[in-house]
Amino acid sequence: MAKRFSRTEALHRLRAEQARDKPLLVVGAGNGLSARCAEEGGADLIVVYNSGHFRVNGLPSLVGGMPVGDANDIMLRLGRESIRPRLRHVPVIAGVYAVDPTRDLDDVLDSVDDIGFSGVINFPTVGRHEGGYRRELEAAGYGFAREVELVRKARERDLLSLAYVYNADEARLMVQAGVDVLIGHMGLTVGGAIGASSSSGLEQAAALLETIFSAASEVREDLIFLSHGGPISSVADAEFINQRTRAVGFVAASSFERIPIEHALVEACRSFKEISIS
Repeated sequence: MAKRFSRTEALHRLRAEQARDKPLLVVGAGNGLSARCAEEGGADLIVVYNSGHFRVNGLPSLVGGMPVGDANDIMLRLGRESIRPRLRHVPVIAGVYAVDPTRDLDDVLDSVDDIGFSGVINFPTVGRHEGGYRRELEAAGYGFAREVELVRKARERDLLSLAYVYNADEARLMVQAGVDVLIGHMGLTVGGAIGASSSSGLEQAAALLETIFSAASEVREDLIFLSHGGPISSVADAEFINQRTRAVGFVAASSFERIPIEHALVEACRSFKEISIS
């Protein structure tokens, strides 16, 4: 069973990797096999999202942001039954849907504590919504402020806090709330059978990330910056972003447990179909 790490302990682990000039890797796991492989491969943090459940069942990650299933229940169940029992030495982070209107946020965090998660991240997030729908969510009280409150409460509970942000304004709010790890989210990951079919290029992603990271640094300087999504879908892509922005690592979800698995499973089947029968 994975150890529960305090915020200080988890941050110390991340800072120690930085001191060794190693990139940070956060991995989203939708089942116990993914979690175990991520630990063996050297992941620094493992995140449990509701989207992971859908992803390993052949659906796009964006289904995690649709009104399908109970986001927090799926995350808590995965953490309790499938992820934490497979691990030993890696902090596990809970993807909390802070906008859930059917639950008190403190009750969700009580469950996060009870299960033994070491931190939280705001997912699903309303940050990916734009235009009139986003304005209506904000006006109804189901907006980004609830996700900011999640980070604020996590800090009070000695939980490591990670936050997905899509722009500079969201970044400032999360930093003011005390976030530890800020992740510039570039949208649905491209590639594979069910990923996004198009995205902004890596150069555009790097420019947007630097805008986000610069705004955050104006508020506080002790932040850890990571990238995720959009055109950043491979090892080479993540390295490109690390070299051109203040990002010191990458959050791998579809790029870890969907795209490589799709290729591996297809090739395994093709190989078996090519063996001799006589």
